[in-house]
Amino acid sequence: MMRHSTTPHHSLAHETAPAARRGTGAFAEAIAKSRETTLFIVLLIIVGGTAIARPQFLNLQNLRDVLLNVSIVSLLTAGMTVVILMRHIDLSVGSTVGISAYAVGSLYVAFPHMPVVVALAAGLAIGVAAGAINALLVAVGRVPSLVATLSTLYIFRGADYAWVHGGQINATSLPDAFSRLATSTVAGVPVLALIALVLLVGLSVYLKQFRPGREYYAIGSNPEAARLAGINVERRVATGFLISGGIAGLAGALWLARFGTVDASTAKGIELQVVAAAVVGSVAITGGVGTILGAALGALVLGVISIALVVLHVSPFWEQAIQGALIVAAIAADTLLARSVAKRMMRKRDHG
Repeated sequence: MMRHSTTPHHSLAHETAPAARRGTGAFAEAIAKSRETTLFIVLLIIVGGTAIARPQFLNLQNLRDVLLNVSIVSLLTAGMTVVILMRHIDLSVGSTVGISAYAVGSLYVAFPHMPVVVALAAGLAIGVAAGAINALLVAVGRVPSLVATLSTLYIFRGADYAWVHGGQINATSLPDAFSRLATSTVAGVPVLALIALVLLVGLSVYLKQFRPGREYYAIGSNPEAARLAGINVERRVATGFLISGGIAGLAGALWLARFGTVDASTAKGIELQVVAAAVVGSVAITGGVGTILGAALGALVLGVISIALVVLHVSPFWEQAIQGALIVAAIAADTLLARSVAKRMMRKRDHG
């Protein structure tokens, strides 16, 4: 009787442990596939916690400022995402924003009645030219993107300083039609934010629904396999840098509309915030993984943290420390989840 009574318990113990491991693995895999949901929950916690401590945090002016600031950063992060998906990086985006903003402002000084569409197109063209230089260095010259874009960061910024020569463009030099990009609203939402939203949705659809967009993921997952599959890796890498540069140039024009006053130091250092937003937003620095939605949420989380620190009267120096901590946490989470999913797949294969 004793033998018969212990055998089921013994069998149950052996069946329960793998079941528990499978449950843990399934949960980890589910989290890995829903980083956007996790980010959204974190965002709600930050907003809720700050609102409890400082009820005035949820006033319309703060919400408007968050939307305007995050719109520009999220655009830059989306462009950066395209590049990071292929295991590259573009550190020159801040300098591209700066030189584009000053160039568009200078055009308005010379041609005060220039249409807004022409101003935005000029910013886009300047950004594409900057992206083309990066594309030549990385895709054609085979210079590592970290080195190439770090070099162009200083080259573009140095050219900007030489051109500006201590001057600046003021809001008084800009026509009202251009400034209204940041001041006008549609159903309470700033026009600038709507422009960013349209571009983000368009880029997201491009990456998900079109073959050239999916090739970015293939290259980041395995460049050699992508090449064997017939993908022109160099052309796709060059296109990625053109997209990143073009978005940065357009963001420079929008920056001018948002702040009105620009000089040679405009957007200096913003590239670090953009990389942080991309990594926090679930874009794997090792390539092949990430979404535009996640990148935008990463930018939104960092933007809300920045405003929250001001409302809570916390020293702004903590902002960079928090960004660094979030980058480490995001990379650590990606590593742990990737290992968990890999182990689960190996167990599936062994049992299969």
